[in-house]
Amino acid sequence: MSNSQVIAYYICAIISFIPAIVFHEIAHGYAAYKMGDPTAKQAGRLSVNPLRHIDPFGTVILPLLLMVLNAPIFGYAKPVPYNPAYFKDKRKGDLIVGFAGPAANLAMTVIAALICWALLPVANTLASSSIIFAYFYYMFLPLFAFTNMCLLFFNILPIPPLDGSSIYIYLIPKNKIHVYYQIERYAMPIFMLLLLVIPYILPINPIGAYMNFFAGNLTRLMFPPAIASPI
Repeated sequence: MSNSQVIAYYICAIISFIPAIVFHEIAHGYAAYKMGDPTAKQAGRLSVNPLRHIDPFGTVILPLLLMVLNAPIFGYAKPVPYNPAYFKDKRKGDLIVGFAGPAANLAMTVIAALICWALLPVANTLASSSIIFAYFYYMFLPLFAFTNMCLLFFNILPIPPLDGSSIYIYLIPKNKIHVYYQIERYAMPIFMLLLLVIPYILPINPIGAYMNFFAGNLTRLMFPPAIASPI
């Protein structure tokens, strides 16, 4: 890619990441609110203002580090506060709140793909007359979808504070939950080892392979073949 294309790529990547994490977090808070918990709303976490959702490491440092390493860009925002005491069924409430964020990312991916398919008949014509449309259609839409899918598959990992830690616990028998909690506290150090250390020691990148296999392939399936090249 030329220098201008590289700059456009990073701009599109950043613009993709911000709404992906914001609506992910809003979905968590809104799900809790609909089940009777006003905690997220009172904390101002149903806002579209990105500053209310930023986590210094998960939202800024980790994505920038992955960008420098030329790895799939993903991360997480500051966890939305909620109080399961408001839920009629606490375990079911935790599951719904945990699932709401990844579901929002899936919905945004589907919307991006539908826009891409809807504009497909006129895309070449519009792109030839507008460089902004060309970048929007051929670069931003697939990157936006891929970023959302990366956030989806990243957040469903059973690692606190990620959503998977509240999703999978619903499937564990109550008498085994204490075992899950004992294992869970080692999950983040192991994840960071797989993400940042193993690729430099061995010729494998397990997290990158996981993201590319699930997030990359599923995103490509949703888009016209000729549009999926930036993924």
